[in-house]
Amino acid sequence: MNKERLIPLIVAAALFMENMDATVIATSLPAIAADIGTSPLTLKLAITSYLLSLAVFIPASGWTADRFGARTVFSAAIAVFMIGSIGCALSQSITDFVLARILQGLGGAMMTPVGRLVLLRSIDKSALVGAMAWMTVPALIGPVIGPPLGGFITTYFSWHWIFLINIPIGLAGIFFAQRYIDPIRSDNPERFDLYGLVLAGIGLAGIAFGLSVAGLGLLPWQVVVALIAIGTIAMTLYLLHARRTASPVLDFSLLRLTTLRASMTGGFLFRLGIGALPFLLPLLMQIGFGLSPFHSGLVTFASSAGAMGMKPLAARIIRTFGFRKIMTINALVSSVFLAACALFTPATPLLLIMIILLVGGFFRSLQFTAINTVAYAEVETAQMSRATTLVSVGQQLAISAGVAIGAFAVESTMAWHGTTTLGADDFAPAFVVVAVLSALSAYFFWRMPDDAGSEISGRKAIEISSRKGAAGAAAKTATEETQTARDQRL
Repeated sequence: MNKERLIPLIVAAALFMENMDATVIATSLPAIAADIGTSPLTLKLAITSYLLSLAVFIPASGWTADRFGARTVFSAAIAVFMIGSIGCALSQSITDFVLARILQGLGGAMMTPVGRLVLLRSIDKSALVGAMAWMTVPALIGPVIGPPLGGFITTYFSWHWIFLINIPIGLAGIFFAQRYIDPIRSDNPERFDLYGLVLAGIGLAGIAFGLSVAGLGLLPWQVVVALIAIGTIAMTLYLLHARRTASPVLDFSLLRLTTLRASMTGGFLFRLGIGALPFLLPLLMQIGFGLSPFHSGLVTFASSAGAMGMKPLAARIIRTFGFRKIMTINALVSSVFLAACALFTPATPLLLIMIILLVGGFFRSLQFTAINTVAYAEVETAQMSRATTLVSVGQQLAISAGVAIGAFAVESTMAWHGTTTLGADDFAPAFVVVAVLSALSAYFFWRMPDDAGSEISGRKAIEISSRKGAAGAAAKTATEETQTARDQRL
């Protein structure tokens, strides 16, 4: 297998482990809580410690990769995540579980941005679309396969195995990373911005954690508002600090690049809407329709099947039509399929639901591939580590905000209906709200230049070839006309 396919699969396997782990716990909460002597509500707060750890450590990922080498840090991140997984399986109390989840978050914070950095530094830009298509698979499959897998393992085996299954995947990831990924590192790493890391960590942790629990009823609303306010103040102070330092942990000056800015602003809105889907859909299937977690997962897995079907076609579609046109139109198409979930009722045939999810997953996969790839179209090699860190932070905040908005929309609908019991009718407005937000992303993609990312997509080469072909045809026609004129004169 060539490098352009092997390295994305190595990175994708590690990211799949992380994305699946983040959701596989959901259906196992009652069993874990009963076993370690706590309540499911308290355990939910412990699980959000993972998000907290992610937010704190992601800003340090770029500098760490430059200083110690992307391959080394990526392998170490997998190892740390594995140790955290073993810690979760061996937990005897809520304190043990919290500490283990924080350790997992540290590994995950390094795994995602550094894995993307490995890909960007190992693959030629001309092959980046195809490589990135495979790397988006974990983000789409993990949240969907997680709940049914967690339910299956907990029901027929033991909840401990939902963490221990990470060990063989992690060992394989480390082995293949050490064997096939080049030891790329920066020859002149920048000075570490510790003060900036503290400010950014507090800011991101406050905002991400606050948004993650907003609308879920896990904390008093005053605490949630305080968390988001503290995070916002810390991020404001960080922005003032970043202007005065030559090596900020989060380099917002990169937003001057047209394609990166469009990917982050438009991508934030798109992910904000789509990120709520793995949260809303299982709840609708289980609480609204009365399906078991396992059967619910089998239905929603259709979305992942559609995503897989797009992978072989993504590079060809983007090369044919270009990033700007595809991302603008596809944002609207994907949003329509997201809004279609609002029409699901207990009477809707499951086959029809699966078909809508299948086709919707196809288009969402294409959009994620385009967003993740075009972000780096104008980024220089020396700026890659900063860019991957910035993009990862934006993605994390978008997902947290998406879940918060989806939960708030459901809670608001329940208040409007005057009920305290969640039912199938309470989900439709939430799907509409997040679909509208996703559709708004089309505006930011439409503002990109028509040739945005042409070096990556290969579209420029096609146009040049077409122009050469047209010029050649014109020259041939002119020659034939000249020859005809000569023949007539003779």
